[in-house]
Amino acid sequence: MKVLVVCSGNTPGGEEFNLKIHQAFIYEQEQSLKSFGVQMEYFLIKGKGILGYLKHYAKLKKELTKNYELIHAHNGLCGLISNLQRKIPVITTYHGSDINLLHLRLISYFAIFWSARNIFVSKKQYLKSLIKRNIDIIPCGVDLAVFKLMDKSNSKHASNLSDEKKYILFSSAFSIKIKNKSLVNSAFKYLIKDDIELLELKDKTREEVSLLINSCELLILTSFSEGSPQIIKESMACNCPIVSTDVGDVRNVIGETEGCYICSYDPEDVADKVKLALGYSREKGRTNGRQRIIELGLGSDKIATRINSVYQNVLKNSKD
Repeated sequence: MKVLVVCSGNTPGGEEFNLKIHQAFIYEQEQSLKSFGVQMEYFLIKGKGILGYLKHYAKLKKELTKNYELIHAHNGLCGLISNLQRKIPVITTYHGSDINLLHLRLISYFAIFWSARNIFVSKKQYLKSLIKRNIDIIPCGVDLAVFKLMDKSNSKHASNLSDEKKYILFSSAFSIKIKNKSLVNSAFKYLIKDDIELLELKDKTREEVSLLINSCELLILTSFSEGSPQIIKESMACNCPIVSTDVGDVRNVIGETEGCYICSYDPEDVADKVKLALGYSREKGRTNGRQRIIELGLGSDKIATRINSVYQNVLKNSKD
Protein backbone atom coordinates (compact mmCIF):
# COMPACT_ATOMS: atom_id res chain seq x y z
CA MET A 1 0.00 0.00 0.00
CA LYS A 2 1.37 3.42 -0.98
CA VAL A 3 0.29 6.34 1.23
CA LEU A 4 0.98 10.06 0.94
CA VAL A 5 1.20 11.79 4.31
CA VAL A 6 0.17 15.47 4.10
CA CYS A 7 1.15 17.64 7.07
CA SER A 8 2.35 21.09 8.05
CA GLY A 9 5.95 22.11 7.42
CA ASN A 10 5.75 25.65 8.77
CA THR A 11 8.65 25.49 11.21
CA PRO A 12 12.10 26.67 10.03
CA GLY A 13 14.47 24.10 8.60
CA GLY A 14 14.39 21.46 5.91
CA GLU A 15 11.99 18.56 5.47
CA GLU A 16 13.96 16.16 7.68
CA PHE A 17 14.12 18.71 10.54
CA ASN A 18 10.38 19.39 10.28
CA LEU A 19 9.47 15.71 10.25
CA LYS A 20 11.86 14.34 12.87
CA ILE A 21 11.71 17.27 15.30
CA HIS A 22 8.50 19.28 14.96
CA GLN A 23 6.30 16.57 13.46
CA ALA A 24 8.02 13.67 15.20
CA PHE A 25 4.76 12.19 16.54
CA ILE A 26 3.44 12.01 12.97
CA TYR A 27 6.70 10.70 11.53
CA GLU A 28 7.02 8.00 14.19
CA GLN A 29 3.42 6.89 13.75
CA GLU A 30 3.77 6.52 10.01
CA GLN A 31 7.19 4.85 10.25
CA SER A 32 5.74 2.23 12.59
CA LEU A 33 3.32 1.24 9.80
CA LYS A 34 6.18 -0.02 7.63
CA SER A 35 5.97 -3.37 9.41
CA PHE A 36 2.57 -3.78 7.71
CA GLY A 37 4.05 -3.19 4.27
CA VAL A 38 2.89 0.43 4.07
CA GLN A 39 5.08 2.66 1.88
CA MET A 40 5.15 6.31 2.99
CA GLU A 41 5.95 9.54 1.24
CA TYR A 42 5.55 12.99 2.79
CA PHE A 43 4.12 16.23 1.43
CA LEU A 44 4.84 19.20 3.71
CA ILE A 45 2.78 22.37 3.36
CA LYS A 46 4.46 25.66 4.24
CA GLY A 47 1.80 28.34 4.47
CA LYS A 48 -0.59 30.11 6.81
CA GLY A 49 -4.37 29.96 6.67
CA ILE A 50 -6.53 28.70 3.80
CA LEU A 51 -4.87 30.89 1.17
CA GLY A 52 -1.40 29.80 2.24
CA TYR A 53 -2.42 26.16 1.95
CA LEU A 54 -4.30 26.61 -1.34
CA LYS A 55 -1.08 27.81 -2.96
CA HIS A 56 0.23 24.24 -2.59
CA TYR A 57 -2.74 22.54 -4.23
CA ALA A 58 -1.27 22.47 -7.77
CA LYS A 59 1.94 20.95 -6.42
CA LEU A 60 -0.07 18.42 -4.42
CA LYS A 61 -2.07 17.42 -7.52
CA LYS A 62 1.19 16.83 -9.38
CA GLU A 63 2.49 14.69 -6.51
CA LEU A 64 -0.66 12.58 -6.65
CA THR A 65 0.18 11.38 -10.16
CA LYS A 66 2.61 8.94 -8.49
CA ASN A 67 -0.16 6.38 -7.95
CA TYR A 68 -0.86 6.71 -4.24
CA GLU A 69 -3.69 4.56 -2.90
CA LEU A 70 -4.47 6.68 0.17
CA ILE A 71 -3.79 10.14 1.61
CA HIS A 72 -3.34 10.55 5.36
CA ALA A 73 -3.73 14.24 6.21
CA HIS A 74 -2.72 15.55 9.63
CA ASN A 75 -4.85 18.53 10.77
CA GLY A 76 -8.06 19.99 9.41
CA LEU A 77 -6.46 22.36 6.91
CA CYS A 78 -4.38 19.58 5.38
CA GLY A 79 -7.52 17.46 5.25
CA LEU A 80 -9.42 20.22 3.47
CA ILE A 81 -6.73 20.73 0.81
CA SER A 82 -6.29 16.98 0.33
CA ASN A 83 -10.01 16.53 -0.23
CA LEU A 84 -10.19 19.11 -3.01
CA GLN A 85 -9.33 16.17 -5.26
CA ARG A 86 -11.87 13.34 -5.10
CA LYS A 87 -9.93 10.52 -6.77
CA ILE A 88 -7.83 9.25 -3.85
CA PRO A 89 -9.51 8.51 -0.47
CA VAL A 90 -8.41 10.80 2.38
CA ILE A 91 -8.04 9.92 6.05
CA THR A 92 -7.72 13.01 8.25
CA THR A 93 -6.36 13.07 11.79
CA TYR A 94 -7.27 16.06 14.01
CA HIS A 95 -4.62 16.77 16.64
CA GLY A 96 -5.93 19.62 18.81
CA SER A 97 -6.25 23.26 17.78
CA ASP A 98 -7.93 22.29 14.50
CA ILE A 99 -10.96 21.26 16.60
CA ASN A 100 -10.46 23.14 19.87
CA LEU A 101 -10.23 26.61 18.27
CA LEU A 102 -13.53 27.72 16.75
CA HIS A 103 -12.15 29.41 13.62
CA LEU A 104 -10.12 26.30 12.75
CA ARG A 105 -12.97 23.98 13.67
CA LEU A 106 -15.13 25.62 11.00
CA ILE A 107 -12.47 24.73 8.42
CA SER A 108 -12.18 21.21 9.82
CA TYR A 109 -15.92 20.64 9.31
CA PHE A 110 -15.32 20.51 5.54
CA ALA A 111 -12.53 17.97 6.00
CA ILE A 112 -14.73 15.87 8.31
CA PHE A 113 -17.56 15.86 5.79
CA TRP A 114 -15.38 14.92 2.80
CA SER A 115 -12.85 12.54 4.37
CA ALA A 116 -13.30 8.80 3.96
CA ARG A 117 -12.34 8.43 7.63
CA ASN A 118 -11.76 10.90 10.47
CA ILE A 119 -9.40 10.15 13.35
CA PHE A 120 -9.62 12.14 16.58
CA VAL A 121 -6.79 11.81 19.08
CA SER A 122 -9.06 12.05 22.13
CA LYS A 123 -12.71 11.54 23.03
CA LYS A 124 -12.95 15.08 24.42
CA GLN A 125 -11.80 16.47 21.08
CA TYR A 126 -14.26 14.25 19.20
CA LEU A 127 -17.16 15.48 21.34
CA LYS A 128 -16.41 19.08 20.30
CA SER A 129 -16.96 18.25 16.64
CA LEU A 130 -20.55 18.86 15.53
CA ILE A 131 -20.24 16.68 12.43
CA LYS A 132 -19.78 13.07 13.56
CA ARG A 133 -19.06 11.08 10.42
CA ASN A 134 -16.81 8.04 9.84
CA ILE A 135 -15.07 8.42 13.19
CA ASP A 136 -12.23 6.65 14.98
CA ILE A 137 -10.59 7.79 18.24
CA ILE A 138 -6.91 6.87 18.05
CA PRO A 139 -4.21 8.85 19.90
CA CYS A 140 -0.63 8.91 18.68
CA GLY A 141 1.45 6.14 20.18
CA VAL A 142 4.69 6.21 22.17
CA ASP A 143 7.93 4.54 21.13
CA LEU A 144 8.50 2.53 24.30
CA ALA A 145 12.02 1.59 23.16
CA VAL A 146 13.04 5.28 23.23
CA PHE A 147 10.90 6.54 26.11
CA LYS A 148 11.84 4.42 29.09
CA LEU A 149 13.21 4.77 32.60
CA MET A 150 16.92 5.67 32.71
CA ASP A 151 19.40 6.48 35.44
CA LYS A 152 18.84 10.12 36.40
CA SER A 153 22.49 10.97 37.01
CA ASN A 154 23.56 9.52 33.65
CA SER A 155 20.72 11.33 31.90
CA LYS A 156 21.75 14.63 33.49
CA HIS A 157 25.33 14.22 32.40
CA ALA A 158 24.24 13.34 28.85
CA SER A 159 22.02 16.45 28.84
CA ASN A 160 24.78 18.68 30.31
CA LEU A 161 22.77 19.38 33.46
CA SER A 162 23.98 19.83 37.02
CA ASP A 163 23.61 17.11 39.66
CA GLU A 164 23.13 19.87 42.23
CA LYS A 165 19.90 21.26 40.76
CA LYS A 166 16.33 20.06 40.51
CA TYR A 167 14.86 20.50 37.04
CA ILE A 168 11.27 20.91 35.93
CA LEU A 169 10.59 20.28 32.25
CA PHE A 170 8.13 22.62 30.54
CA SER A 171 5.98 20.84 27.96
CA SER A 172 7.07 22.87 24.93
CA ALA A 173 8.83 26.01 23.74
CA PHE A 174 8.32 28.98 26.07
CA SER A 175 7.22 31.20 23.15
CA ILE A 176 4.13 29.19 22.15
CA LYS A 177 1.28 31.19 23.67
CA ILE A 178 -1.23 28.35 23.85
CA LYS A 179 1.21 26.45 26.09
CA ASN A 180 0.70 29.20 28.71
CA LYS A 181 4.14 29.65 30.28
CA SER A 182 2.84 32.77 32.04
CA LEU A 183 0.91 30.50 34.40
CA VAL A 184 4.14 28.72 35.37
CA ASN A 185 5.81 32.09 35.94
CA SER A 186 2.97 33.11 38.27
CA ALA A 187 3.04 29.77 40.09
CA PHE A 188 6.79 29.97 40.64
CA LYS A 189 6.27 33.04 42.82
CA TYR A 190 4.90 30.66 45.45
CA LEU A 191 7.87 28.28 45.28
CA ILE A 192 11.33 28.33 46.81
CA LYS A 193 13.31 28.45 43.60
CA ASP A 194 16.94 28.49 44.74
CA ASP A 195 17.69 24.98 43.49
CA ILE A 196 14.90 24.65 40.87
CA GLU A 197 15.32 25.42 37.18
CA LEU A 198 12.63 25.34 34.48
CA LEU A 199 13.79 23.77 31.22
CA GLU A 200 12.38 24.62 27.80
CA LEU A 201 11.50 21.78 25.44
CA LYS A 202 12.52 23.00 22.00
CA ASP A 203 14.21 21.58 18.88
CA LYS A 204 15.13 18.23 20.45
CA THR A 205 15.38 14.77 18.93
CA ARG A 206 13.23 12.05 20.49
CA GLU A 207 16.31 10.62 22.22
CA GLU A 208 17.16 14.04 23.66
CA VAL A 209 13.59 14.48 24.88
CA SER A 210 13.75 11.12 26.63
CA LEU A 211 17.02 12.11 28.33
CA LEU A 212 15.50 15.40 29.52
CA ILE A 213 12.42 13.68 30.92
CA ASN A 214 14.65 11.28 32.82
CA SER A 215 16.78 14.18 34.08
CA CYS A 216 13.87 16.12 35.58
CA GLU A 217 11.94 15.89 38.81
CA LEU A 218 8.69 16.42 36.96
CA LEU A 219 7.02 17.57 33.77
CA ILE A 220 4.65 20.55 33.84
CA LEU A 221 1.97 21.23 31.20
CA THR A 222 -0.19 24.33 31.61
CA SER A 223 -1.74 24.59 28.13
CA PHE A 224 -5.03 26.28 27.40
CA SER A 225 -5.83 23.66 24.78
CA GLU A 226 -4.55 20.23 23.68
CA GLY A 227 -5.75 17.17 21.82
CA SER A 228 -3.71 14.26 23.16
CA PRO A 229 -0.39 15.80 24.25
CA GLN A 230 2.44 13.50 23.28
CA ILE A 231 4.77 14.77 25.99
CA ILE A 232 2.37 13.51 28.68
CA LYS A 233 2.43 9.97 27.26
CA GLU A 234 6.19 10.10 26.80
CA SER A 235 6.69 11.27 30.39
CA MET A 236 4.40 8.51 31.64
CA ALA A 237 6.46 5.98 29.68
CA CYS A 238 9.57 7.29 31.51
CA ASN A 239 7.78 7.07 34.90
CA CYS A 240 8.15 10.83 35.39
CA PRO A 241 5.89 12.73 37.84
CA ILE A 242 3.51 15.14 36.08
CA VAL A 243 1.56 18.33 36.83
CA SER A 244 -0.94 19.25 34.13
CA THR A 245 -4.03 21.27 33.44
CA ASP A 246 -7.13 19.26 32.52
CA VAL A 247 -6.80 19.46 28.74
CA GLY A 248 -7.28 16.90 25.97
CA ASP A 249 -7.06 13.33 27.24
CA VAL A 250 -4.56 14.05 30.04
CA ARG A 251 -6.92 13.08 32.87
CA ASN A 252 -7.67 9.74 31.25
CA VAL A 253 -4.03 9.01 30.39
CA ILE A 254 -2.66 9.61 33.89
CA GLY A 255 -5.66 7.93 35.54
CA GLU A 256 -4.93 7.19 39.18
CA THR A 257 -1.15 7.14 38.75
CA GLU A 258 0.51 8.26 41.97
CA GLY A 259 2.82 11.25 41.52
CA CYS A 260 0.75 12.72 38.68
CA TYR A 261 -1.57 15.66 39.40
CA ILE A 262 -4.25 17.66 37.60
CA CYS A 263 -4.16 21.39 38.40
CA SER A 264 -6.45 24.32 37.72
CA TYR A 265 -5.41 27.65 36.16
CA ASP A 266 -4.96 29.20 39.60
CA PRO A 267 -1.22 29.89 40.20
CA GLU A 268 -1.42 28.87 43.86
CA ASP A 269 -3.01 25.54 42.94
CA VAL A 270 -0.33 24.95 40.31
CA ALA A 271 2.36 25.69 42.90
CA ASP A 272 0.71 23.34 45.40
CA LYS A 273 0.62 20.51 42.84
CA VAL A 274 4.27 21.16 41.92
CA LYS A 275 5.17 20.88 45.62
CA LEU A 276 3.32 17.56 45.79
CA ALA A 277 5.11 16.26 42.70
CA LEU A 278 8.50 17.41 44.02
CA GLY A 279 7.74 15.71 47.34
CA TYR A 280 6.76 12.51 45.56
CA SER A 281 9.94 12.63 43.49
CA ARG A 282 12.04 13.18 46.60
CA GLU A 283 10.40 10.45 48.67
CA LYS A 284 9.45 7.77 46.14
CA GLY A 285 11.42 8.59 43.02
CA ARG A 286 9.61 7.68 39.83
CA THR A 287 5.97 6.81 39.16
CA ASN A 288 4.38 3.69 37.67
CA GLY A 289 3.22 5.61 34.60
CA ARG A 290 4.77 3.24 32.06
CA GLN A 291 2.49 0.43 33.18
CA ARG A 292 -0.51 2.72 32.65
CA ILE A 293 0.64 3.46 29.06
CA ILE A 294 0.95 -0.27 28.37
CA GLU A 295 -2.47 -0.98 29.88
CA LEU A 296 -4.04 1.70 27.67
CA GLY A 297 -2.43 0.18 24.57
CA LEU A 298 -0.56 3.39 23.73
CA GLY A 299 2.69 1.80 22.58
CA SER A 300 3.48 2.69 18.97
CA ASP A 301 3.10 -0.93 17.82
CA LYS A 302 -0.46 -1.17 19.18
CA ILE A 303 -1.44 2.17 17.65
CA ALA A 304 0.09 1.18 14.30
CA THR A 305 -2.12 -1.91 14.25
CA ARG A 306 -5.21 0.26 14.70
CA ILE A 307 -4.15 2.78 12.05
CA ASN A 308 -3.38 -0.01 9.59
CA SER A 309 -6.87 -1.40 10.18
CA VAL A 310 -8.32 2.00 9.23
CA TYR A 311 -6.16 2.07 6.09
CA GLN A 312 -7.24 -1.40 5.05
CA ASN A 313 -10.94 -0.71 5.59
CA VAL A 314 -10.87 2.58 3.68
CA LEU A 315 -8.98 0.98 0.82
CA LYS A 316 -11.40 -1.93 0.70
CA ASN A 317 -14.46 0.35 0.73
CA SER A 318 -12.99 2.53 -2.03
CA LYS A 319 -12.75 -0.51 -4.31
CA ASP A 320 -16.23 -1.90 -3.59
